[in-house]
Amino acid sequence: MIRAHVLCCGGTGCTSSGSPKIQDAFVSEIEKNGLTDEIKVVQTGCFGLCALGPVVIIYPDGTFYSNVTVEDVSEIVSEHLLKGRIVERLVYNDTGAAEENAEEAHASLNDTIFYKSQHRLALRNCGVINPENIDEYIAMDGYAALGKVLTEMTPDEVIQTILDSGLRGRGGAGFPTGMKWKFASGNRGNVQKYVCCNADEGDPGAFMDRSILEGDPHALIEAMAIAGYAIGANQGYVYVRAEYPIAVKRLQIAIDQAKEYGLLGKNIFGTDFEFDLGIRLGAGAFVCGEETALMTSIEGKRGEPRPRPPFPAVKGLFDRPTVLNNVETYANIPQIILKGADWFNSIGTEKSKGTKVFALGGKIKNTGLVEVPMGTTLRHIIEEIGGGIPNGKKFKAAQTGGPSGGCIPAHLIDTPIDYDNLLEIGSMMGSGGLIVMDEDNCMVDIARFFLDFTVDESCGKCTPCRVGTKRLLEILDKIISGNGELEDLDRMEELANYIKSASLCGLGQTAPNPVLSTLRYFREEYIAHIVDKKCPAGVCKSLLSFTIDADKCIGCGMCAKNCPASAISRTDYIAPGHKLASFTIDSAKCVKCGACMPTCKFKAISKG
Repeated sequence: MIRAHVLCCGGTGCTSSGSPKIQDAFVSEIEKNGLTDEIKVVQTGCFGLCALGPVVIIYPDGTFYSNVTVEDVSEIVSEHLLKGRIVERLVYNDTGAAEENAEEAHASLNDTIFYKSQHRLALRNCGVINPENIDEYIAMDGYAALGKVLTEMTPDEVIQTILDSGLRGRGGAGFPTGMKWKFASGNRGNVQKYVCCNADEGDPGAFMDRSILEGDPHALIEAMAIAGYAIGANQGYVYVRAEYPIAVKRLQIAIDQAKEYGLLGKNIFGTDFEFDLGIRLGAGAFVCGEETALMTSIEGKRGEPRPRPPFPAVKGLFDRPTVLNNVETYANIPQIILKGADWFNSIGTEKSKGTKVFALGGKIKNTGLVEVPMGTTLRHIIEEIGGGIPNGKKFKAAQTGGPSGGCIPAHLIDTPIDYDNLLEIGSMMGSGGLIVMDEDNCMVDIARFFLDFTVDESCGKCTPCRVGTKRLLEILDKIISGNGELEDLDRMEELANYIKSASLCGLGQTAPNPVLSTLRYFREEYIAHIVDKKCPAGVCKSLLSFTIDADKCIGCGMCAKNCPASAISRTDYIAPGHKLASFTIDSAKCVKCGACMPTCKFKAISKG
């Protein structure tokens, strides 16, 4: 009889840190100790707390071991699994409990601050089940929703349930999911239709959809089949980037298992409904996150957006009516069907229902995936769930929505995060990337970083995006290099607004958002770059200068030894109380790498 389960994270992050070897070591040690019939080792998807991987959780007690190595496995097996003694040095404990009560504090994973503030709907099975075992998904009510709609509900009732739930698309603009399905539902049985999934996820720092595919692929399959029944489609395609090999592998395994169990194919659940699913790999083009470009790519053509109307619900993939949602949107569908529209509608805010998954990254202690109800404040996500800014630094801004989003300043940290609030303050939800910045980040440089990405990823089909973003980037480069003029700020705003209004697709229309939001909230930094020729955060190299305080310098020469450009030399000046002559930096030779600063223990070197 199985008395304990060892759950090993098999997400991309932990896998890159060696979790497969840890899993193999557990199997070997458990066998060596004669525990094979009592202990089961399970490979799961991502637990979410990526900063602490590889992660291992022991159930039923829920002990959370972090930063586990192969060398730690024998101790966990011999102490915890064999003798019942928790290995304290490996336990993650952020509960704030006193040290003497630490064992009680970390007895349950959900007691940790990181998890107890979350409401995991889309991520409900990630880190809980083996994604490569369909039986474990079925044990968690998997495919019950598909069975319900096929045997108890009409297609129109399914669509009405999704409409009543208030579910909006999690991939960007937040269009009502039920409305999209309703538009595509006409002429069922008379017209070939398609259901597509956007698993391309091109935003820098975003990995929400990848984690769902890696941890709960059957949820996507079930939801797409439900969508197919609702609109009258018998074929679906999942468009996923080839850079997600673990996600692609597990999704294919899940599709094969669903076909074997009769949950894909013909006569599903003994009805006349048939639905099949295929995977199409993308080459990583950011523009293929736009729905019409994605469909064009599936067709085998160059991924470029099409003018709309006609919209995909009328003329989509292969010019047929098509529904397209992203992975996170679909992941909510089975639960809405099983628990009802009112249940989902009760979570979140008036116009933004349910939860949202964020990929929390940047200058934050707890890097990883978090899922919170819509309307949760930015402060709660950053300071509570995220653990705050490391190294005692101050929070400066948060970027939401990736290259299409904007930067939210510190004074708006109490803003409830939902679709409408983010648009009002100049940002957007996007797919859910949330990059945190501290006082050491230059907001002009941040705007340039995201715009540079957009310029590189522009498909080039329309002039406003192809040329306009390039001209915008040139002005930013001019400012960062110290050659900017105050008139450039007005030029940027004018050009940015033109790009927003004239670009062909949503990606081009939102490309200027990082520039506009930083101009709106951090204009003084732009002015400092232009007027004072200074980068307040000390990031922009062209505006930096490194100097040595001769009176603090003791003449040890460590800075000169570590200078790659030989820009530091000794002077004739000996400061009072010192025995050796001080050093100086030749600004003409200095490459502004900053390598000298960490070597000076007396803080004699400064940058400005």
